[in-house]
Amino acid sequence: MEKTLRISDHDDFFSRRCVWVNGPVIVGAGPSGLAVGACLKEQGVPFVVLERAECIASLWQKRTYDRLKLHLPKQFCQLPKMPFPEAFPEYPTKKQFIEYLESYAKRFEVNPRFNECVQSAKYDETCGLWRVRTVSTNAAAGAHSEVEYICRWLVVATGENAERVVPDIEGLGAFGGNVMHACEYKSGETFRGKRVLVVGCGNSGMEVSLDLCNHNATPAMVVRSSVHVLPREVFRKSTFELATLMLKWLPLWLVDKLMLILAWLVLGDNEKYGLKRPSMGPLELKNTQGKTPVLDIGALEKIRSGDIKVVPGIKRFFPDSVELVNGEKLDIDSVVLATGYRSNVPFWLKESQFFCKNGFPKASFPNGWKGKAGLYAVGFSRRGLSGASLDAIRIAQDIGKVWKEETAQKPKATACHRRCISQF
Repeated sequence: MEKTLRISDHDDFFSRRCVWVNGPVIVGAGPSGLAVGACLKEQGVPFVVLERAECIASLWQKRTYDRLKLHLPKQFCQLPKMPFPEAFPEYPTKKQFIEYLESYAKRFEVNPRFNECVQSAKYDETCGLWRVRTVSTNAAAGAHSEVEYICRWLVVATGENAERVVPDIEGLGAFGGNVMHACEYKSGETFRGKRVLVVGCGNSGMEVSLDLCNHNATPAMVVRSSVHVLPREVFRKSTFELATLMLKWLPLWLVDKLMLILAWLVLGDNEKYGLKRPSMGPLELKNTQGKTPVLDIGALEKIRSGDIKVVPGIKRFFPDSVELVNGEKLDIDSVVLATGYRSNVPFWLKESQFFCKNGFPKASFPNGWKGKAGLYAVGFSRRGLSGASLDAIRIAQDIGKVWKEETAQKPKATACHRRCISQF
């Protein structure tokens, strides 16, 4: 193997520090990456977690608004082998969820290598190993270095929401007010008395609009396409929990119909407020296209009262206003782009058989967790934290089985990471 490595990309290989990982490399220290690490720890398999930020769960810590709570009950959001504290409410807050993740990482001794941004990862067929190249930046010390990790298994845990999506809208660059993505939005406090255009009507768009109302701003929410709006609870029971229970006994299409009937009984007809319902049911739409239904926590009431104005798509921006596709013009002070996120896998993973161009596995759930040549994916099932937990358990068991079989046939490997010797 050493001779093969020396021949392959000789000059490039010796120009950077090289680290041999005695186990898998996990890219991403969000909930998915932490779950895989914890499950591997239980299997006795060593690993390295690489994280581009300086903390775990950077999406939750740095790119979410203050009022955020889990949309689903905590029992559907806990990671493997560790439930939420009993004292936590049914829908934990952002702060509580971060506390849970930090406790989780500490309990299972998952210690990511922070400020390690993966530039590329590719499988070297000549030696049968993955080569993961990173740029490591230590902001405090001003240090900057490149590292190449060599490993047998690669776990992609960067998730569905790695990068923000910013639409290209005519005139947006010339708009004179404040423009931000929802990942930069923290609170409506700074928007008091302002006219704010919220672009997007998903869970983030709805909650940002509601938060703006609660801080005496005047939001207008852009609804370009159809959207399912469901109550968060029905008869004091989680809508998601109710749907999960019904799916055990009924076909998906029937559960979709029942959920829409319940939504109509609880929320009424939303189409007269500009919220057109998709032709496909909410669960089918989520499973096939990854579009999550909105779970209402109060925004609909503000829409009915007129505190949140629903407007159609945007035609173009002007320095202090926006023109809509129906010809209406609105004077606005600020814009919040609640336009979602996307996977960044195609930008760094040099592989085309397992992942699509959109950064999701080609195989649908439940078969999208394992590829070829030791490649795995966690957190891409479009089934939230419960789906990520299931993926993590499968991945750890799959790797652990091979690890135990091989270590039983030879002296026990040292569970550590060795710097590759460059003199061979």
